[in-house]
Amino acid sequence: MQQQQFVLNFDPGLLERFSCLRECVATGVYQRGLKRVAIDLDMAPSNLSVQLSEDASRHFSVDSLERYIESTGDTTPIYYLIERYLRDKPQVSPAAVAQLVDLVAQMQPLLRQVGAA
Repeated sequence: MQQQQFVLNFDPGLLERFSCLRECVATGVYQRGLKRVAIDLDMAPSNLSVQLSEDASRHFSVDSLERYIESTGDTTPIYYLIERYLRDKPQVSPAAVAQLVDLVAQMQPLLRQVGAA
């Protein structure tokens, strides 16, 4: 058996394009056609529409999300979650912060001398 490497390709700006996972899924559903996706998910189009809306009484379930991804092949919701929760956070070095504070303190008298502060 030949092993394949899993490659992650991120669409830039998923967090900027979608305010939440529900919005990400709703966009994919409406791009593919509400009726077609509703049939794939074995639900009425009106129910799917309400679940994808901001109606607090009905929610799009995790099971429905799995069926949506499986039936449409749309992995954008997965990439949205990866970008939102697993992207690398910049590491702030305490030593670098302390050094920066010292530099700012040294610069203040110099800025006053040149009339910039």
